[in-house]
Amino acid sequence: MEWLTAVRWSPYVAGIGIGVLSWLTFLISKKPLGCSTAFASSSGMIRQAFEGKATALQPYYDRIGLSVDWQWMLVLGVVIGSFLSALLSGDFELLWVPERWLVAFGPAVLPRLLTALVGGIFMGFGARWADGCTSGHGISGALQLSVASWISAIFFFIGGIITAYLIFGLF
Repeated sequence: MEWLTAVRWSPYVAGIGIGVLSWLTFLISKKPLGCSTAFASSSGMIRQAFEGKATALQPYYDRIGLSVDWQWMLVLGVVIGSFLSALLSGDFELLWVPERWLVAFGPAVLPRLLTALVGGIFMGFGARWADGCTSGHGISGALQLSVASWISAIFFFIGGIITAYLIFGLF
């Protein structure tokens, strides 16, 4: 059980674990593994708390549903599992400014938070626009040999590499 306390797992073990999880997801729920719909559904549930049932009648929310479903619980499980993994490995640390950011941009917290917020918003819009996130396309879609998912996954990597080079001045 030593592997449970490791700071970094083997990418092969993690990949096998994700593959098995994908199989189980298809077997049990008859749906592909993905997370971004849970975030869209959560925003709809928050909106519904303020605006009432009219929110659920909008075409987009009617299509995705406004409920705590298995994808929503998957996101919760990822957060809890990540936290437990960091605790077990002794790697848990509250950091407002990660080391890499600190070296490149300095210790200011507000620019880091704003950048993370804007990046998260862009990722959310992109995931909904592409009708799926990196896990939905890169794992589940690729498993199903979806051409759109393979193209999306390739461009996720290209976009991530270009963005890292732009942000950290590696060009």
